[in-house]
Amino acid sequence: MLAKLADRMIRWRWAVLAAWLAVIALGGLFGGRVFDNLGIDNGYNPDTESVVADQRLSELRPEGPQIVALVEASPTDPAVAERLTDAAADLRAVPGVAQVLDFPSTKAPQLVATDGQASLVQVQLKPDLDEAATTTGSGGEASIEDAVVGRLRAIGADGGPRVLVGGGAIIGDEFSRQAEKDLARGELVALPVMAVLLLVLIGGVIASGLPIAVALAAITGGLLILYGVSELTAINEYSVNVVTMFGLGLAVDYSLLIVNRFREERAAGREVPEAIGRTSATAGRTVLFSGLTVALAMSGLLLFAEPWLHSFAYGGAGVVLVAMLAALTLVPAMLALFGRRLKPARTDREGHGFFYRVSRLVQRWAVLIVLVVGLGLVLVALPFGRAELRNSDVDVLPASSESRQLWEATNTRFPGGGASPIQVVADVPAKDPALAAYTRRVEGLEGVARVAAEPVNGTVSLVQVTPTGATEGPDARRLVGELRAIDDPGFQTQVTGQAAYLIDYRNSLADRLPWVVGLIVGATMVLVFLMTGSVIIPIKAIVMATLSLGATFGALVWIFQDGHLSGLLGFEPTGYIDITIPVLVFVFGFGLSMDYELFLLSRIKEEYDVTGDNDRAVSLGLQRTGRIVTAAALLITVVFLGFAAGELLTIKQVGTALALAVVLDATVVRTLLVPATMKLLGRWNWWAPAPLARLHDRFGLREAVVPAPAPAEETEPATLA
Repeated sequence: MLAKLADRMIRWRWAVLAAWLAVIALGGLFGGRVFDNLGIDNGYNPDTESVVADQRLSELRPEGPQIVALVEASPTDPAVAERLTDAAADLRAVPGVAQVLDFPSTKAPQLVATDGQASLVQVQLKPDLDEAATTTGSGGEASIEDAVVGRLRAIGADGGPRVLVGGGAIIGDEFSRQAEKDLARGELVALPVMAVLLLVLIGGVIASGLPIAVALAAITGGLLILYGVSELTAINEYSVNVVTMFGLGLAVDYSLLIVNRFREERAAGREVPEAIGRTSATAGRTVLFSGLTVALAMSGLLLFAEPWLHSFAYGGAGVVLVAMLAALTLVPAMLALFGRRLKPARTDREGHGFFYRVSRLVQRWAVLIVLVVGLGLVLVALPFGRAELRNSDVDVLPASSESRQLWEATNTRFPGGGASPIQVVADVPAKDPALAAYTRRVEGLEGVARVAAEPVNGTVSLVQVTPTGATEGPDARRLVGELRAIDDPGFQTQVTGQAAYLIDYRNSLADRLPWVVGLIVGATMVLVFLMTGSVIIPIKAIVMATLSLGATFGALVWIFQDGHLSGLLGFEPTGYIDITIPVLVFVFGFGLSMDYELFLLSRIKEEYDVTGDNDRAVSLGLQRTGRIVTAAALLITVVFLGFAAGELLTIKQVGTALALAVVLDATVVRTLLVPATMKLLGRWNWWAPAPLARLHDRFGLREAVVPAPAPAEETEPATLA
């Protein structure tokens, strides 16, 4: 099948090249417009109690966004008070402003810092304000939000005090700008380093240029898909980072595998068309299985109820499939055009290679290596058992961020700072004695700092329960459960707020996670079985992936929650891990783990089909893939570390975790655990029940076996140093 596809790519090479150039051009033209469509309000499961209650509260008591300014000067200073008073008057004159609270006008103590050296100006906009609404002032026409921000910043003009402005859409805009900035930084770091490494590792401008061409096609094609999806549904801003990371990484992986196999076939004396056909039938088949496995893993995110997780599925699966398609079509077409100018791989006598010798040594000590390495990975995974999983807040922005500085100041320097309240929407009038009894009951709960009730309308009230400790800390989370468990208060209640959102998000993820894991594991089992004809190898591959991912999760907690290596990686530890990060790392990391596992297994299976010798097939498979998989892993690690160099903590966590997962898979798992376990299993590696064996004989996805080069010679990848 793939050999026939390669033959068509050779005959239609100019048309194929033109088609991919068109994809790149369209992706560059339209794909970049996806940035205009980014952003989701919260993206949580719309059926959870916290979301339903919050939506109901917004409908009963609609409020527009609030914009806040922190003025770093005493509001009792006459000059400062005059600036604040003038600004408040200007703000009240802006159409769309519902309320302005400043200290000179209200004398409200909560607007003044506890040290008296700063104050807040709070501007409440009218609800249902059209985002396109504008106002005209001395600076011309501007959106109402921009007009408010401009007047707040004017407090600090002409030698005035320092002013920090945040709230409203400003925080979301800052997240988007930082994500774009980190994306540009990641590309700036990764692309030049990748280009140099490709030249050094595989040599030659053409050989190193092919992976870059495939990466460009994958990224632009992935962005084009994401843009199309964004026209139909909301897309999270981080999904663009996913497209770029995986577009660069997997495109290089796939194209390197194919180019290397082509050079091996050329070294075996085959002409370019024959070499391309055999390459597509072998390495191309591996790319096909790998691409489908990784794409299916990423598609598992669609089973979660949270819309914003779907964005990662669209971007991730889309770019993987484009990278796979480019590797199977564009690379053969370009090899048909330039293949004669590529140097064949050098050859070496069988068994003399580094990875062959390592494999033989590992097989000799297989039992000890499985026990020691397996136990080591389990020990590294243990810190994940004490992971503090929360929703990220403004503290994931860099310390230089204005929104983060404002957030920290309001939480630490002003009365009422600290934990945000848990909100209880109560279907009872504010003056009903039942509500007073309820609030007294709530005040008696452990971990309650204060309780306040207020009317929403004539029949509904809002009870604000401020917990001791952090907004999403243990006290707050326990209180959410206790508030929901209060028996028959005499009226209906619904609990919302940040702590409630976290509880509901956790529960929603936990409810859907078995289905996600089942889809990913089941699809992997089927695809690896169709590739190998074995039921043991898919199970072994899943166990290997679980061990490496567990160690990655443990390292994630040790680094980001505990703060180790924070100086080296350039971040301030927050004391928790964003709850979504383990989900993304599991899905993405599992796909990458299968990627390298299939690279190795496909070659081992090929050798085993020829020789029937399990140990020799493992050693030869490792030798013939060792250098190229090491090179591919090094390159994709550079990509992930390039994004880990960004300042947005969530992207840094994902990039670092995936880099660790790749390093573990490409070294400890592939070099030690795989050959050791396959040695112990022996011929059982290739076992399947008779009915499944017959099923594989009939429906297994495989190419016809082509005799390998003569045993006296073993082809090696191009020099890696």
